[in-house]
Amino acid sequence: MNIAIIGSRGYPYVYSGYETFVKELSERLVKKNIKVTVYCHKGLFIHRPKKLNGINLKYIPTIETKSLSQLIHSFLSFINCCFEKPDLILVVNVANGPLGIIPKLFGIPTLINVDGLEWLRPKWNVLGSFYFKFAARMATFFYDRIINDSEEMRKVYLKLFNKDSKVIAYGAPNSQNQDNSLLDVFDIKKNNYYLVIGRLIPDNNADLIISGFLKSNSTKKLVIVGDVPYNDIYSKKIKGILNPRVVLTGYVRNSKRLFQLYKNSYAYIHGHEFGGTNPTMIKALSYGTAILSLDTPFNREMLQNDKFGLFFKKNPESIKKIIEHSDANYDDIKIMKNKSHLGITEKYNWEFITNQYICEFKLLLSKVL
Repeated sequence: MNIAIIGSRGYPYVYSGYETFVKELSERLVKKNIKVTVYCHKGLFIHRPKKLNGINLKYIPTIETKSLSQLIHSFLSFINCCFEKPDLILVVNVANGPLGIIPKLFGIPTLINVDGLEWLRPKWNVLGSFYFKFAARMATFFYDRIINDSEEMRKVYLKLFNKDSKVIAYGAPNSQNQDNSLLDVFDIKKNNYYLVIGRLIPDNNADLIISGFLKSNSTKKLVIVGDVPYNDIYSKKIKGILNPRVVLTGYVRNSKRLFQLYKNSYAYIHGHEFGGTNPTMIKALSYGTAILSLDTPFNREMLQNDKFGLFFKKNPESIKKIIEHSDANYDDIKIMKNKSHLGITEKYNWEFITNQYICEFKLLLSKVL
């Protein structure tokens, strides 16, 4: 079997959920004797080996603009890929929905992992939101199989586009080492801080979490991990907060340090509003973290309602109350820490996920033959 993967920044460039997904999946596929070619953003790689860890790599250029670089890269990748004639193409990112017409014209079977409700994210203007919803609809026409990572996202596609999809979750990471000294650089202590991790964008709600936390009487700190690779009003406002109770770390790329931040937090606060299986929530569960989460259908699915977490509403007062409740009930926090790893069921296992994708590949190819 010969597959191509298009739509990420490439391999082994681990930047976000898509890149981690491509890395974890492709490395396992080649071990199962499946030929894999990953299309990479040429400008992101100084060294450009043709093959790494058994994975074939194609470096395709693009025009670097905030809105169009990924689409241009994907378009050029599709053109190159279709002349290479793989058995099938796996695509990530719903923005590539309309481009599915290209492999369709070449008769190449396709799957697309569409992720979350991108058209609802506040960072997009009206035109951007329209495009992402249009792209999602086009994906249901042009791709042979839609992959969603949660049952709630499957319901969205059924309701909005009358299109069923296969649910394959995002995988959980392995635990790291136990070196607590990695926290010293931030001047924080075990169980003496709440943790927020995510890009500084409106729909992750870091501003609301900070506001609610500062209204609370908690004596702990609030650690905000994340940034954005551009300057905008929202992120600048957050990064401009000068309060000794709030620690802004920026990006933390060291996986061992990130593990320690999760593991030693009093609780992880999850403000992500849109999307299905969220990688930061997966890590919080996997690393044995107490979780306080924004109340959304996607977050409830991941936490199995209140089995593995507590929920707050989208306002500072609700956040204030849940922080003060958590501060006053350490026994409940300990119980959550001890059982949260049980939320990582088989569906979040990368080996299981890989086998699910292989089944989908074989099913598609059997229809072609």
